[in-house]
Amino acid sequence: MIRVLIADDQELVRTGFRVILESEGDIEVVAEAVNGHEAVRQAALLKPAVVLMDIRMPELDGLAATEQIQRQPDPPTIVVLTTFDQNEYVYRALRAGAAGFLLKDAPSSRLVAAVRAAATGDSLIEPSITRRLVESFAEPTVTPGIPAELAQLTERELDVLRLIGRGLSNAEIAAEMVVAETTVKTHVARILAKLGIRDRVQAVVRGYQTGFIRRSG
Repeated sequence: MIRVLIADDQELVRTGFRVILESEGDIEVVAEAVNGHEAVRQAALLKPAVVLMDIRMPELDGLAATEQIQRQPDPPTIVVLTTFDQNEYVYRALRAGAAGFLLKDAPSSRLVAAVRAAATGDSLIEPSITRRLVESFAEPTVTPGIPAELAQLTERELDVLRLIGRGLSNAEIAAEMVVAETTVKTHVARILAKLGIRDRVQAVVRGYQTGFIRRSG
């Protein structure tokens, strides 16, 4: 059972997410939080696998709450809920340790997929969010061929990076490439190790910064 904490100050949002998630047989919403303080406290007390974290909340916002939760022992995976007008907040959430981003108006299937992916250490990254993020805060390098920063990646790893840039989870990449999901996980792990980065979000940002994903993805 995937244990989820929903942190959002809007009751309708929390209720809607709970209904969607608990209609799935493998997901349980263990608590709801209306502000960052509650989110931090509930995360420490209940040890959920995944936290759906709104950015704009009273008393303590989602960014500060994310930073505090990341300092807890064995912290949960945090998926930040955002809207298109929050580019700067998304950038700060990335630095705070968020593992993924989800648009609040995303389809219910995307919400469920994001929670399941996060629970396995994977993540779904909305390509539209990442693209706007990088275009606003990063200067992409435009060079012919494969960027030097990515030259150590194999052709297969580059293919996986392109698909990560499209926002696909490991399971979706496996289906696209017609390989086992374990094979995709191995490719992702090697990409992160070779690039010296922490997670898939940073991999996508690196791809955009080098111009690779924008040009090829």
